[in-house]
Amino acid sequence: MNTYKIAVIPGDGIGKEVVPAAIEVLDSIAKLDGSFKFEWTYFPWGCDYYLEHGEMMPEDGLETLKQYDQIFLGAVGMPELVPDHISLWGLLIKIRRGMKQSINVRPAKLLAGLQSPLKNPQNFDITVVRENSEGEYSDSGGRIHTGEDGIAIQNAIFTRKSTERAMRYAFELAKSSRKHVTSATKSNGLTYSMPFWDEVFNVVKKDYPEIDTSVQHIDALAAFFVMKPQAFDIIVASNLFGDILTDLGGAIMGSIGIAPAANLNIEREYPSMFEPVHGSAPDIAGLGIANPIGQIWTGKMMLDFLGHYHAGTRILTAIEKTLSSGVKTGDLDGTATLEEVKNTVINYL
Repeated sequence: MNTYKIAVIPGDGIGKEVVPAAIEVLDSIAKLDGSFKFEWTYFPWGCDYYLEHGEMMPEDGLETLKQYDQIFLGAVGMPELVPDHISLWGLLIKIRRGMKQSINVRPAKLLAGLQSPLKNPQNFDITVVRENSEGEYSDSGGRIHTGEDGIAIQNAIFTRKSTERAMRYAFELAKSSRKHVTSATKSNGLTYSMPFWDEVFNVVKKDYPEIDTSVQHIDALAAFFVMKPQAFDIIVASNLFGDILTDLGGAIMGSIGIAPAANLNIEREYPSMFEPVHGSAPDIAGLGIANPIGQIWTGKMMLDFLGHYHAGTRILTAIEKTLSSGVKTGDLDGTATLEEVKNTVINYL
């Protein structure tokens, strides 16, 4: 039996509620499957930790995390007390960069039992592969002067290595999907970075002649997510474009609260980190009404990465049966509590 050591960072807000719920589901499928189990170690890092210690995580936090197989994260953020740029760069991005989690993967599909806000969603099933280490989120730039003479400079950095790595990961995913990759670009407006992105895509696609491709400008692509999401399979995008598209993906599913994500160290040299797309939702934290499905689905992605695809599929099936039975939280126009959703998923397992 495989035993996986998982570092758990519930973080802030509803993360402290949905993470324990998802862990119960994962322990349940592990027991039912019988070929693996989890050892969970909790770390109290996040905004509460910052308010007490002046840092989002200890100085040696990354070295501590390297001792674990994977990282299971809930949510980060308490904007009324800790500025977002401090909470984000002090924990989430620090882990992503320190663990070389260069690929972010976020699926968006029409789940059984869920009503999409789209009039005719046609069973869309999209996976966005987002370059996760540089691009528009590069920590390069600065500010000078103040007042009306103030200047802010934010540099977007694109390397051939990271761009190609994300694209090749997307093409490899497409082999076991519907064999189509769409590149998100904006080469008619960003005169250096996106033509470079397009050039690399044109080179990479030659190595995958069996995969159909298309190129879409990001503004049109956002519109097509609403108008014809069923037209897309695998989408590869830069850090910023992928971030925006995947929030839109959650919205067309019916709620940001159900969208999962994986930050992958595809070389498996360091642990990967699995986190839902939703934020800490401080307005409903502690009320027991948060939607745990995003965190549970994120656990399914962790199982997939560990090679337990059958167990992961069973979790997604249980999620869909739960939704189809009408057990839904308020963000999905239901009346169920977090506890009721979690228990129903486990019952279906």
